[in-house]
Amino acid sequence: MKFRNEVSAGGIVFKKVQEKILWLIVQHSQHKGWVFPKGLIGDKKENEPMEEAALREVGEEGGVKAKIIVKLSKPVSYMYRFKDMLIRKTVYYFLMEYISGDPKNHDWEVSDAKFLREEEIQKTLSFKSDKEAFEQALNLFLQKK
Repeated sequence: MKFRNEVSAGGIVFKKVQEKILWLIVQHSQHKGWVFPKGLIGDKKENEPMEEAALREVGEEGGVKAKIIVKLSKPVSYMYRFKDMLIRKTVYYFLMEYISGDPKNHDWEVSDAKFLREEEIQKTLSFKSDKEAFEQALNLFLQKK
């Protein structure tokens, strides 16, 4: 079996609606898992800065424009298999605040994108690594408030 490392960046985006805080989540078109928008750094532009990739992916997969508040201190790492390839993925997430846009304007990689309350996010996320990243983001959000 072949082996490959991938490095991605993404965003955990919050939106203030009156007194509520909502969080952006997307459903992947292929594996159907609920995750945060993320994607490969430099797959469209050589030497792409991590922050730029994260904002781009939030726009493509989440359909929204956001601004970076802070980078999460711990990247997420996991392994997965794609055909005859074993891939070790490292994802750098950023806590982001929603600026504009509509999650319905996501690209083909995502079958659904929406904002949900914290409790719903924790129940809906498909993977342990994303749940851990969300906990980090919540702690940072509370510190920045």
